[in-house]
Amino acid sequence: MHQWRTFLSVVTLTAVIVSGVQAQEKPQTQAPATSKRSVTLSEAIEIFMRQNLELVAARYDIETADAEKLTARLRPNPQLSVGLSDLPLNLSGPLIKEQTYDYGISRTFELGGKRSKRIEIADANSDLARGQFQMVVWQMTNDLKRKFYTVVLNQSLLNLARENETTFAEIVKHTGELVKAGEISGLDLDRVEVEKLKFDTDLANAERDYEVALRDLRFTLGGDYRAMDIEVAGTIDYEPHQFSHDELLDLALAARPDLKAAKLSERAADANIRLQDAQRIPDLTLASGIEQVPSGTSSYTFGVGITLPVSDRNQGERAKALIEKRKAENQEQFLTNQVRSDVDKALVAFQMQKRRVDLYRTGVITKVNDIQNKTQIALQAGESSTLDLLDAIRTRRDTLTAFYQTLFDYQMSLLDLELATATPLH
Repeated sequence: MHQWRTFLSVVTLTAVIVSGVQAQEKPQTQAPATSKRSVTLSEAIEIFMRQNLELVAARYDIETADAEKLTARLRPNPQLSVGLSDLPLNLSGPLIKEQTYDYGISRTFELGGKRSKRIEIADANSDLARGQFQMVVWQMTNDLKRKFYTVVLNQSLLNLARENETTFAEIVKHTGELVKAGEISGLDLDRVEVEKLKFDTDLANAERDYEVALRDLRFTLGGDYRAMDIEVAGTIDYEPHQFSHDELLDLALAARPDLKAAKLSERAADANIRLQDAQRIPDLTLASGIEQVPSGTSSYTFGVGITLPVSDRNQGERAKALIEKRKAENQEQFLTNQVRSDVDKALVAFQMQKRRVDLYRTGVITKVNDIQNKTQIALQAGESSTLDLLDAIRTRRDTLTAFYQTLFDYQMSLLDLELATATPLH
């Protein structure tokens, strides 16, 4: 009983800290008193869209495709020629005859609608570049959300580790006082100190994981990495969702940017086939000029030129265009099956993660709370020991850590569904 009286203050302190932990069955971030900028998920996405360097680089592909549209609209340039004929072989002797000056201009006229078909394929490639950019945005935005929630998870685990470390520091202190008073053996103190070392290690690991995750998020946001001093404002609280497989599949088939890009690629392939068919038709070249003899009579010249498609009828490029069309059709079919598979797998994984969260929320969390509370009461009544309380706290720590991880996995499964459907599902 004297041991119970000595530990009364310890138990009281522990109860206060434990009650704080109990209030955090839903992991929450605690904003330390710093000058860091606090950002929510929506603010992080806004910053990311504005200054992520990979997105900036991906936008250049759109600008390049738009530049090709300018090139497609251009017509062949006319050609100007100037010539001199009837020069003597022996420049030191008398002139044999008077020289003739030739001035000419020619221009090639494209037949078969080549220019309009070039413009058509340039427009298709520009749309394809935009579709591919949306693919990059879709994938990288989902990755940003994962990094954001990773920081939130590590912040929650860091808060838990700090609370446990504080609890054990006080218990070690008072256990040492009991050993000096001769009320318990030194073996109990050794066990408590070893247990505290584990919690100190947990705290060091939690601090490391949090700082690494935060820096990873800062890098993904882009801009000046050194000036991106932020902290996250958010939670991974459980939000129950119910989804219909057919509705998710319809969303995915309508919104997936990779599937849209495949359809745009097929459209570009069709335009290229039409252009290569037009390339079989030879172009017409018209030329006119003047043949001038200074002391004689000048004359006008006129000519028409056309390439005879005897051997080269653009067979190779036409065959390549047809192959690209079949390749695009195959890619669209493959991605359609991929979308169906992604939705199926993501929905099954989401349902399994939802069940895991429900198990924790309806059973395990309540039990570890009861175990710790009953162990605390038993200690006050002298029916338990400090090591039993330590074991109960350790069990609660492990269970809460697993619970936080399960909430995180549930959030990741929701992001997998968003990735599969290309649709925000929160």
